[in-house]
Amino acid sequence: MTHTIHDVGIASQIGSYSDGVEARPNLRWLITSGTPGLSAGGELPKDIVGQAELAWKNILRILDKAGMGPADIVKVTQYLIRAEDIAAYAKVRKQFLGDVKPASMLLIVPQLVWPEMLLEVEVIAAKE
Repeated sequence: MTHTIHDVGIASQIGSYSDGVEARPNLRWLITSGTPGLSAGGELPKDIVGQAELAWKNILRILDKAGMGPADIVKVTQYLIRAEDIAAYAKVRKQFLGDVKPASMLLIVPQLVWPEMLLEVEVIAAKE
């Protein structure tokens, strides 16, 4: 395993993530841009579930191009524009990450680059 989880009991009170993740030295790093639930053809679903599923599919495609997968994610940052979407988003995230628990930050922001975008996700991954 390329990562060591450092939990102090805070994350487990809130959600499915780790308080801290330490990556071993000499790993390759992948840092994604904020990735919306937008298709390569420009389609943007209207609802949070559709956008979240597409955002995570996009993230997994980026990871795959680097020879990585969900287990290589050490940090995920999520930007949502509506607090009421947190529960639905969390279900989609769990669907794509399973038992993987990277360090995590979720922010509620007033707007993203396109007003109809409901979320963006960015990850940092590391692998040998």
